[in-house]
Amino acid sequence: MKVNIIYWSGTGNTEMMANAIAEGAKSSGAEVKLMRVSEAGADALDCDVLYLGCPAMGAEELEDSEFEPFFSSIENELKGKKLGLFGSYEWGVGDWMATWQGRCEADGADMIADGLIVNGTPDADALEECRRFAVLRGHPTT
Repeated sequence: MKVNIIYWSGTGNTEMMANAIAEGAKSSGAEVKLMRVSEAGADALDCDVLYLGCPAMGAEELEDSEFEPFFSSIENELKGKKLGLFGSYEWGVGDWMATWQGRCEADGADMIADGLIVNGTPDADALEECRRFAVLRGHPTT
C-alpha cells in the first residue's frame, strides 16, 4: 500500500504529527512518502491513502501562502480518494478542521476518520494517537 503524507508546519508541531503518522503507516507495512507541501509535485495523489496536515492559522483557516493553494489545486481530484486530515492548533476550538473536512467530503473524498487535531506541541500520548491514526484507520494489510 502506498501512502503519501503531505504537510505544512510553522512551529514543528504538525511536522511531529506527520512523522508519527508515517511511523504508524510504516508499522502496518505501507510504503510511505513523507513530504512538506513545498516538495509535493504532480505525483501527490499517486497513492492508496493520502494524509494532509496543516495547522490552524489566523481565524482558524488553512495556511494561505503554501498549503491552501496546494490544497485548492488538488481539491477537484479527491473524489474516491482515501484521505486523512491532521494538524495542530493553539487557539480556538478546532473549527478549521471541521471546515476543511467538510470541503473534502463535498469533494467526494473517502475520509478514513474525522480529522485528527492536537492542541499545541504533541506530547507522548498525542504522538501515539497519531501512530494509531495511521495503523487503525485506512491501512488494511491486504
